Amino acid sequence: MNREIIRYQEPLSPDELDFLRRKVAQDKRQFYKVLRVLLVLSFVCPFIVAWIRAFIGVPNPFSYGFFFLGVGFLLAFSATTAYVSYYYFLRKVVQDLRANEKIIERAHITGKRYMPQTNSYHFYLDSPTRLSIEVSEPDYKLLKEGDEVNIEYTTVSKMYLGYF
Repeated sequence: MNREIIRYQEPLSPDELDFLRRKVAQDKRQFYKVLRVLLVLSFVCPFIVAWIRAFIGVPNPFSYGFFFLGVGFLLAFSATTAYVSYYYFLRKVVQDLRANEKIIERAHITGKRYMPQTNSYHFYLDSPTRLSIEVSEPDYKLLKEGDEVNIEYTTVSKMYLGYF
């Protein structure tokens, strides 16, 4: 029973745009906070290594060569980590904000579950993008397996926005 995937694009609503703006601002703050910590550690760790070498008794523990080699390696590691995290996470949300579009996909309910631990209701879907969504109690009681539900998500990052 292979069903055709029905998708179409619409512009983001003002509430969804505000949500994405807040998400980008929050993610940027977190990104820069982690970047600052990595940069400080890039300069502090070689000093710690030098103090450990001095404690062990190595002659000339505070060597300029070891210090700059350590700082260079840690800065390269920090820059690579920052680039990869920006490229794979933050950049996608920024592109969604610029594109100002969302995808609406028609999916069918394949299962229903109530989670007593969190007092939440979930639908399992046949969508290739989302396997399950959390729904309200009235929708959980109203809809049954096999019914259609439309899910909304952003075009690039595939961030879930809601259902109707």
